[in-house]
Amino acid sequence: MPTALITGVTGQDGSYLAEFLLEKGYTVVGMVRRTSTINFDRIKDIQDKIEVIQGDLLDQMSLIGILHEYHPEEVYNLAAQSFVPTSFTQPVLTGEFTALGVTRVLEAVRIVDPKIRFYQASSSEMFGKVVEVPQRETTPFYPRSPYGVAKVYGHWITVNYRESYNIFGCSGILFNHESPRRGLEFVTHKITHTAARIKLGLADELRLGNLESRRDWGFAGDYVRAMWLMLQQEAPDDYVVATGETHSVQEFVEEAFGYLDLDWQRYVVQDPRYYRPAEVDLLVGDPSKASEKLGWEPAVDFRQLVRIMVDADMEQLQQGQHTPRNPLI
Repeated sequence: MPTALITGVTGQDGSYLAEFLLEKGYTVVGMVRRTSTINFDRIKDIQDKIEVIQGDLLDQMSLIGILHEYHPEEVYNLAAQSFVPTSFTQPVLTGEFTALGVTRVLEAVRIVDPKIRFYQASSSEMFGKVVEVPQRETTPFYPRSPYGVAKVYGHWITVNYRESYNIFGCSGILFNHESPRRGLEFVTHKITHTAARIKLGLADELRLGNLESRRDWGFAGDYVRAMWLMLQQEAPDDYVVATGETHSVQEFVEEAFGYLDLDWQRYVVQDPRYYRPAEVDLLVGDPSKASEKLGWEPAVDFRQLVRIMVDADMEQLQQGQHTPRNPLI
């Protein structure tokens, strides 16, 4: 039975990946940071089936110790400071986790067991101010946020360790992928959750930034399958994981509100506080390499994704799990 280590196991992607690997027969070790409160909500259904351990991307020795103790065949580095707006207010911290944290994991792999297969969570935010449409593996990076810049570092340091030390390191350049497990600070879940609250009379407006920004949105549960497939290949490589379709924030709003028979224009307010200092206007990926080499295709389309999220929010709210109204979320 193979063993996999997942950093960031309590996040959206980490929880879906842990479930996927358990179904494949893996022993799953999930790394979490030591904090005063650790949120296990996303893994509560599988928490007794995985080994949850403490470690930190800022602490090299904790990573080396974990690899020595658990001997994983595969390491999935999903932990990061991943909220783009926060990267503008905490750029140094973002760099420590999202950039140098990757180096620390790779260095631990090199020291303990270079035969470990390593997955790095790269991001479409690396493309930023895009120089071609759609974006593919060969598209030059032009990040527009400290988060995007940090992800570019993490991506290239993975390539460097692959070429310098013959480590089986893969980067998945994942475009936006959402689910009911997405944090409420992210615009997609903010939209579906607030729409559900408005439908139930718990809110009366939704404040958003740029409605014209366009993204390639997929379902997180589909994307973790691509992560695993990358580490099953004969040779390491980097892959764009995307749907190949792009939709605006306004389209996401229209779909969510329309599904609930609500007129979005009555409730949505554009608020300058939610505009980025440097905007990323258009992201759409070309997943043809992942399709051809990995045999990967997304199973959930845009409309299904929005409705899955709305349904989950409606169910949660109707069960009385109301989130306090907060105009900044």
